Amino acid sequence: MVHPLSALGIAHTAVSLVPFTAGVYGFVRFRAIEPKTRSGRIYVAGLLLSVITAFGLSSTGGFNAGHALGILTLLTLAGALMVPRLSWFGRARPYLATFGFSFSFFLLMVPGISESLRRLPLAHPLADSPESSIVKTALLTWVVAFVVGYALQILLLRARGAATRP
Repeated sequence: MVHPLSALGIAHTAVSLVPFTAGVYGFVRFRAIEPKTRSGRIYVAGLLLSVITAFGLSSTGGFNAGHALGILTLLTLAGALMVPRLSWFGRARPYLATFGFSFSFFLLMVPGISESLRRLPLAHPLADSPESSIVKTALLTWVVAFVVGYALQILLLRARGAATRP
């Protein structure tokens, strides 16, 4: 059964399209989410709004896994923004920052994948719960895509000489 979206749910979905679009643009254009670029700044601001609006959503009426995911996303984003300023990370800084931004994008998409499969197509959604095999398969595929994508980003950072810069 399809559950209708609340006004906040609609707003949250619309807001979440902003970091999604900015993140995809960053990955295509720069091979990473770069916070110093316009798309990177839009990504960060959009992700913050997306998480904040998600905190108002709850199908259980209280704290749930989605809220925990939002907190993890905020911590990941904060770490990605701070790590380039922490000299004691040395040559690992670009790798850690890239991981943080990529992982925040990964986290952004986890509920998006699950909710989309449970709501679309409108007449007969593909999944009926987060435990459905199609949701689990899609999320496993997303994990693999994240791991492969980050591995490629590491290779790109090495090719650019990021590890040799202090």
